Amino acid sequence: MASRKRKATTTSSTNISPSNKMWSSSSSASAGRRKKSAAASTVSGGGSAGRSRGAGKSGWDESRANEMFDAIVEEDSPDTADMEGISKLCTLLSLDPYEDIRVLVLLWKLGATKKPSEIQRDEFITGSCNMNFDSVEKLRELIPSLDTGFLDMEEFRDFYKFCFQFNRTGTHKTLDKDLVVALLKMTLSVDSPPRISPTRLSTFCEFLETNTDESYSKITLDQWRSFLDFSLEYKDDDGGFEGYDEGESAWPVLIDEYVEFMEKRNGTKKK
Repeated sequence: MASRKRKATTTSSTNISPSNKMWSSSSSASAGRRKKSAAASTVSGGGSAGRSRGAGKSGWDESRANEMFDAIVEEDSPDTADMEGISKLCTLLSLDPYEDIRVLVLLWKLGATKKPSEIQRDEFITGSCNMNFDSVEKLRELIPSLDTGFLDMEEFRDFYKFCFQFNRTGTHKTLDKDLVVALLKMTLSVDSPPRISPTRLSTFCEFLETNTDESYSKITLDQWRSFLDFSLEYKDDDGGFEGYDEGESAWPVLIDEYVEFMEKRNGTKKK
């Protein structure tokens, strides 16, 4: 298997298991992939792209936004809100910081991309301006529009990438397999109708959970993103992969082996 040529993936040789602090299941608030309402459009366009501070609507006050950030940071690190600080904000919003996917959507929209598992003051201030809130009360009013169902596919792809990047540990490039399974279930099972086949999601998670190959104990960003692309291209719920040619495949080896796993399971493996 290892000898097959595939797309290059980035792997750190010094990776360690990520922190146990992560978002491990979905919010029940996702009510479906809806057309964007006016409320959603007021907070769209966050994520890695970011916008200028001037994008905020009238009424936004930078000093109030700074006070809001001050309330969630520690004195010895006034310009960074780590997981503890993010949890404080979630408590103020009555959101579960580890089980509500809307927390990740909020962080994505705020543009928390500089370092994993934290948000910088400048990111928060610019993001709050873009989203037009400078108080907990105003942000609480925006919570319904943080539903992933409001994201179009291009936005969702960026958010999906963010979920991987934000949950990394320090400078490490991979995520522990168990964490990946939890994140896959969290990000891909909340919308109705689902973005990918539920069967594809459940069988891929099963494949990862039962795979004893040490090389797959950690998953790269390329593998993470490729699974979504693959699932959108090969949508059959019955496990079929019409047109898939392993010999000509440009997918990561992980995807090839998932296909083999499914073909063996379904008794359709070519001889």
